[in-house]
Amino acid sequence: MELIKGIIAPIITPMNEDESINEKELRNQVNRLINAGIHGIFTAGTNGEGYILSEEEKEQVLSVVVEEAAKRVTIYAGTGCISTKDTIRLSENAKKIGADVLSVITPSFALASQEELYQHYKTVAQAVDLPIVLYNIPARTGNALSPDTVARLAEVDNIEGVKDSSGNFDNMLMYIEKTKGRNFSVLSGNDSLILWNLIAGGTGGIAGCSNVFPHNMVGIYENYIQGEFDKAKECQDNIRGFRNCFKFGNPNTIVKTAVALSGYPVGKCRSPFNQVSPEGIKAIREVLLEYKQLGIN
Repeated sequence: MELIKGIIAPIITPMNEDESINEKELRNQVNRLINAGIHGIFTAGTNGEGYILSEEEKEQVLSVVVEEAAKRVTIYAGTGCISTKDTIRLSENAKKIGADVLSVITPSFALASQEELYQHYKTVAQAVDLPIVLYNIPARTGNALSPDTVARLAEVDNIEGVKDSSGNFDNMLMYIEKTKGRNFSVLSGNDSLILWNLIAGGTGGIAGCSNVFPHNMVGIYENYIQGEFDKAKECQDNIRGFRNCFKFGNPNTIVKTAVALSGYPVGKCRSPFNQVSPEGIKAIREVLLEYKQLGIN
């Protein structure tokens, strides 16, 4: 459990103009995040466009990140697929490549019962000997992990945490309450709730905004554990202006666009999820300039 804490960056996947993976810039982003003090890097998550990468590309990204990170931080690999069989295969490959922790998103499209979700995760956990973080993001997958199901899964030896991206703070609180006293981590998948997650007994967050402002996001966690609540809250409050830009498009498209506008050749998100209106670009530029002047990075 000591591994699953802090601010974990769901690293974006830099792409060339032809939408192939830009390995050189991916390595640059790994070092940029680690140099900012990030506690872990998560590949093929939502911000990494895992939903649109092939299995081979997910493994390519993971291989580059594992090699470049060189054991300096914990590496999380997104390996969730729709079927249990495919999830096991991708998870086994991630272990061979060198991932430290698996992040397994709920199956999507078809509606699953809580018992089906329980059996899915239990089967994966029994097949792959790595710590597993459950990933709850019902708005994207159509399937939600109930607090009772998370409590049941927390009893499985190597299921060691959950990332909650439901945006429902009460749901995250129930995850924390129902797993209290166990070796189990609850991470916020909503950047606006990271500090409140920590106060409630959670262990950190998987923060998309850390791709844009890694020092600031690390500051939420580091200041909190050092007892500097006001500084932690300042870091937490700092991202409001940027998150207001999410109204202009898909959040991970906004994040990647912001990294590109910050001067890094990360390219666009893969089509068709790559459009930001001129109004949105203007708003992002203005926020980035304001943050630069304030020293928020």
